[in-house]
Amino acid sequence: MKEIKSIGLFTSGGDSPGMNAAIRAVVRTGLYYDLKVFGINRGYDGLVKGDLFEMNAKSVANIIQRGGTILKTARSKEFLSVEGRQKAFEQLEKFGVDGLIAIGGDGTFTGAKKFIEEHHIPILGIPGTIDNDLQGTDFTIGYDTAINTVVDAVDKIRDTAESHDRVFIVEVMGRDSGLIALRSGIGIGAEAILIPEGKMDFSGMLNRLDKTRKNKSSRIIIVAEGDEGGGAFEVADRVQTHFPHYDVRVSVLGHIQRGGKPSCMDRVLASRLGVAAVEGLLAGKSGEMAGLLGGDIGFTPFDRAIKHIREVNPNLLKIADILSL
Repeated sequence: MKEIKSIGLFTSGGDSPGMNAAIRAVVRTGLYYDLKVFGINRGYDGLVKGDLFEMNAKSVANIIQRGGTILKTARSKEFLSVEGRQKAFEQLEKFGVDGLIAIGGDGTFTGAKKFIEEHHIPILGIPGTIDNDLQGTDFTIGYDTAINTVVDAVDKIRDTAESHDRVFIVEVMGRDSGLIALRSGIGIGAEAILIPEGKMDFSGMLNRLDKTRKNKSSRIIIVAEGDEGGGAFEVADRVQTHFPHYDVRVSVLGHIQRGGKPSCMDRVLASRLGVAAVEGLLAGKSGEMAGLLGGDIGFTPFDRAIKHIREVNPNLLKIADILSL
């Protein structure tokens, strides 16, 4: 394998809190090992168009606490084609880039895998997605911040729910994964948590609401946006139909879950994975994602990493059920 003297770095897919911390870690680790580091604006789209610029320590000053990504992110139809990927490779040759580090999720790593197959450019991935649905890491960058954002928002919603004796159906992100809903639901003491991975049990949920109505002045139901029940509004309609005397309200948290300052956990995780990715490239690794497994850094092939987690921890489901009484 060609000696790595220069690396390129980009963020792709949905943004997540902590991406900037990862960018900072990659740039400063690259400089520590006397590498040239090029930032690539707008992900694969910027790579195809040659939107690269050399970064230094000052480029990443005062960004560790910022949400979003200073490198921006965008979809690229052109990179989906053989011709587009050829253009991207030619841009790397033009700037003298020997390897890439991609921060993103399954779409990002799927594109990286194809790029490696066609042009044999070494690429390592860093998991940046709020959904926490990638194999090969206990936590993805942005997940901890997202669930804390949900908890903070729902704590405020519960204040008004208790004041008016209301039932609130709160929809959180998670089209393909209910991990945000499950963990935040336990954290806020939800009466029910509805997720794509679990079979919808409307009768059980309705019975629980009926049993607890005299003991609680507010009730919170957390729904993942991809739940088979159809989302928060459909759940609210069914609750209202069964309990016409309830004051039922819906709150869709939406993109506030992606924004905000990253938590300390996400900043440290991003820093560890950024360092690991650069050192992995220098050690000859490619086609793998750096992750945190049981407290230690590990590398997982893209093929395995992009297979979404389809089963949630049964202990968390049991805890949610027990504590919802």
